[in-house]
Amino acid sequence: MGAGIRAAGRMDERLMERLEEIRSHYAELGEEISQPEVTQDPVRMRRIGQEMARWEAAVKTYQDYLGIRSEIATLHELARQGDDEMRSWASEEMEGFRAALEKLQEELVLLLMPRDPNDDKNVLVEIRGGAGGEEAALFATDLYRMYARYAERQGWKVELLSSNPTDIGGFKEVIFMVEGDGAFSRLKYERGVHRVQRIPVTEAGGRIHTSTVTVAVLPEAEEVDVEIDPDDLRVETMRSGGAGGQHVNKTESAVRITHIPTAIVVSCQDEKSQHKNRAKAMRVLRARLKAMYDSEREKELSDQRKSQVGTGDRSERIRTYNFPQGRVTDHRVGLTLHRLESVLDGDIDEILHALAAKEQKERLAEAR
Repeated sequence: MGAGIRAAGRMDERLMERLEEIRSHYAELGEEISQPEVTQDPVRMRRIGQEMARWEAAVKTYQDYLGIRSEIATLHELARQGDDEMRSWASEEMEGFRAALEKLQEELVLLLMPRDPNDDKNVLVEIRGGAGGEEAALFATDLYRMYARYAERQGWKVELLSSNPTDIGGFKEVIFMVEGDGAFSRLKYERGVHRVQRIPVTEAGGRIHTSTVTVAVLPEAEEVDVEIDPDDLRVETMRSGGAGGQHVNKTESAVRITHIPTAIVVSCQDEKSQHKNRAKAMRVLRARLKAMYDSEREKELSDQRKSQVGTGDRSERIRTYNFPQGRVTDHRVGLTLHRLESVLDGDIDEILHALAAKEQKERLAEAR
């Protein structure tokens, strides 16, 4: 396929055939979704709509590609038949069109590459304070708010599943679900160690401290994705405990579920209802089991999760938030933004787009 990518105006025949098949299939779906029997079937409408959305970008890009190729053919004919001035003008015009064609070819290769099957799923995000004690817990709260604000900007829903708050407003751990189109495809880049440099509110001497927070991003697992045998579960109930809860120690509403074969333990106590706490704990458990089963490189869940979030040591980081300088630096792409406040308010699109572009570039290099 590499030769097809490099040749301006010519694309690999297999790729062209595949694109023609997709364009034809997309047109058929467009006709099908307008049929009366389909419009009256919400489930079928949703399924067809999702499939059309899957191929929409490829079809549009392919149409643009064909349009530019037609323009090049016209210019080539003008250059062949025209005088010297016409040939010179056509040649200059073709250079620009060829560059555009090359870019579209690369986009088409990326669009037809196998997608991450989890990209369209909702996201389970786990944030934990790492090195830094109370300061790390406070920054875990800042990150939780950052993701909640980002989700709000996207029109997504955020549901708190579990939390372990501190007495001064931080989170030792907070787990939440983000529901929305393409949530995992964007937030998956957030997994890793986030480092913060600032003067803690508890620091009397005005010294800058470095703390870390770990973030794990897992695709939501439906019941059909992960089958759990009820006999493999040990479910315990207890009285809720923790900072600031009005419902603490009144009833046994807190739930702890242990998946015996893997020794995964999930606890949830945020809801007053034992039933709701159990339902939330099961969502977390399914996501963790799916992450483990999806990982072919590791044999144990602890290894898989360590590859996502590291150990929380100060020397490990994917991103640094420097408060004295008002900057955020993502070390994976070397991007520095001097607008820390807006980033923490959920304006992280520029960072996520840079990370997605880096991934696409690497995938394109592999395709060559």
